[in-house]
Amino acid sequence: MREREIAVEQAQVDRAYGELDRQLAAARSALAATEAAGAAGTHQSRGERDAYAVHYSDIISCLEGVEDRLVFGRMDTRSGGRHYVGRTGLQDASRREVVLDWRAPLARAFYQGTALDPMGLVRRRHIDSRARVVVGLEDELLDASELGTGGGGLSVQGLQGEGALLAAMSAARDGRMGDIVATIQAEQDRVVTSDGRGVLVVQGGPGTGKTAVALHRVAYLFYAERERLERSGVLLVGPSRTFLRYVEQVLPSLGENGVVSTTLADLVPGVRARGSESPAVAELKGRALWARVLRRAVRSLQRVPAQPREIVVEGTSLWLTPQEVTEAVSRARRSGRPHNLARETFVLWLLERLTDQYARLTGQDASDKDTRAWIREDIRTARDARREINLCWMPTTAVGLLERLWSRPALLERLAPELSQAERDLLRREPGADPDQVLTAADVPLIDELSELLGPSEDAQAARARHTARRRQELLSYAAQAIEAQELGQGMVTAQMLADRVEDTGPRTTLAERARAERTWTYGHVVVDEAQELGAMAWRALARRCPVRSLTVVGDLAQYSGPTTPASWSQALAELGTPGPDEHEQARAGSRGPGSRRPRSRGGSTPLREEVLTVCYRTPATIMAVAERTVTALGHPPVYPVSSVRDLDDCLRVEDLSALPADGAGEAAWARALRRAVSAECAAMDAAAGPGGGRIAVIAPEPGPVTSLLAQDPALAAAMEAPGGDVLRARLAVMGPVASKGLEFDVVVLVDPAVIGGTSPGDLYVAMTRPTRRLHVVSRRALPQGLSARTDARPPKAAPGRPG
Repeated sequence: MREREIAVEQAQVDRAYGELDRQLAAARSALAATEAAGAAGTHQSRGERDAYAVHYSDIISCLEGVEDRLVFGRMDTRSGGRHYVGRTGLQDASRREVVLDWRAPLARAFYQGTALDPMGLVRRRHIDSRARVVVGLEDELLDASELGTGGGGLSVQGLQGEGALLAAMSAARDGRMGDIVATIQAEQDRVVTSDGRGVLVVQGGPGTGKTAVALHRVAYLFYAERERLERSGVLLVGPSRTFLRYVEQVLPSLGENGVVSTTLADLVPGVRARGSESPAVAELKGRALWARVLRRAVRSLQRVPAQPREIVVEGTSLWLTPQEVTEAVSRARRSGRPHNLARETFVLWLLERLTDQYARLTGQDASDKDTRAWIREDIRTARDARREINLCWMPTTAVGLLERLWSRPALLERLAPELSQAERDLLRREPGADPDQVLTAADVPLIDELSELLGPSEDAQAARARHTARRRQELLSYAAQAIEAQELGQGMVTAQMLADRVEDTGPRTTLAERARAERTWTYGHVVVDEAQELGAMAWRALARRCPVRSLTVVGDLAQYSGPTTPASWSQALAELGTPGPDEHEQARAGSRGPGSRRPRSRGGSTPLREEVLTVCYRTPATIMAVAERTVTALGHPPVYPVSSVRDLDDCLRVEDLSALPADGAGEAAWARALRRAVSAECAAMDAAAGPGGGRIAVIAPEPGPVTSLLAQDPALAAAMEAPGGDVLRARLAVMGPVASKGLEFDVVVLVDPAVIGGTSPGDLYVAMTRPTRRLHVVSRRALPQGLSARTDARPPKAAPGRPG
């Protein structure tokens, strides 16, 4: 009977792929025809051709992205209807449904139907396929009248598609996050399908699927609000470039490509922040007080001289008076423009006053237009005039001004009296270093704030003009070589004409590419992962990029790396205009259930909703229990404890090597023990997932020395090879706890947890909860309280659901 059922589903899957292939072929044919039309005709016709080309390219990209596991579910309704659920909606040539899009309202029953509320379903079927071939089925009977007392196929734990879910959790990792579209659970689906208005906080402990839920929510919002989001795009801000590579396949696999992915360090175009600093310094730079300090810094560039300043032009002495400068400053500020742009008003007004003065002293007619223009140009180009006017209204760049703040202690003390001397010392940076190497991720929101206050500088505008001119010259050179090589027209076709044609027919940038290149681009929705790490200045920068305040904020306050954990999300998100702490707590107290926090927003503030995910789908129950016990002992208890849906035998191993002597022999024994532990885990993964299968991480407080130590073993050195420098493609990755945020591995070998926990309990919580199969602790230091070498006392079998 199972084979017959698989054959039935194979026929439907074949039909779905046949329709996918038909639509792909039609889109490719239309694209080829559009491109073959060339660039002839008016600018309007060329613009229409480009629009059609982009449209067909988008269709092709979306259809190619949903190739894998196109159909994953079936719904049988009480009325006798049958719907197949898949990654995208497909209809045949007669407009009959072939596959129902997983985001369609009708598909909600597939994710939320239960025996108590079947939502019109009799049966829910999960279809497992590989490379267009159906390999397995799982049925759940939902209609209570057909269940009887035995419960049918319904999981007693309340998990939708328990078999498919457990299979997905048990599969070996391949270095990239997979989508969860086939196994979204009811509590997750409520978050995925909630509307995009206001700020939605997705709070949850490790392994609860926060990131996957947020990404699927983006795909859902594209479906529900496509017209708006296709115009403005969606911004995804991740904690690291490694994390963004880890999740990069999820949205394309759901048929969506219009997302700009970035880190905070890369948020501002043209700024490359590659430096590092301590969490304490990063927290200091993230404080809201910098909004005031940076305004003062920009105002300090607008100076009125105490005494008149002499300007010599063509042998004539002119005087720049404090009264005139004061009036010029007032006029420039009233323009409401940023500092560098308002400088034009300032300079022009002073040039007019100096022109009047020069004409009066030299006896020239200042009312004559040509005479006045010549005088004004002579003054503008005079060295004294440029120097004195610049000293009164100094043009600068955001990076340059921030560099002066960090490298000039007296200037920082004058502009930031709110800081203590110790805090200012933490910010001290030696002048003259390469900005790309010393700028940190925490500097970038400050640069963004300064860019808003300053506006584009003359230097930046000149650099863009030079780039445009250089590209034009390269096109002309290329065109001249093509004409000479092809002997085109004997002068009828010029290099200028050919260069114009290349520019007109060159590739058009996508919305995501344009958005990434423009600092002032505003998005329709913003997703922030590991959001607990962001300071007030970072939220100000993101608020500028999303004026409609439509955000999905993903994080866990218990996993915060900094020195002082925010008391609540409303406190952390204060710069977005979310309700205050008192209002937030009142709303929580009056909410109808522990899973959904929906505070009332005060007038003029952004609505804040908090959804809590409490079911852990990644980490075995034994590991979760020990991790929670350990960080609680460190005074950093989880905000919301989680319940794991499974446990595994031998999922926790602890090697306490603190008794080793503190000498060379002890160091050698420690090195051998660590290499032996990692080698054993590699061998165990080979046995479980095949040679080279799965992913193993070694998380250490100092990854560098551990990498060198492991590399002494040729087999481990080979396992650490990362093609293209992508650590996620390595079988064995060595990293610090912060770099592991948002990632998951089959096995984690954790080195010296007491050192990590002593610096940041939140980082230790992160490191302990990355594995899906086993946590292997190898410690040279005394183990932190709560993490015991005894692993026999395991927690009771956990059942998912929210704590009472």
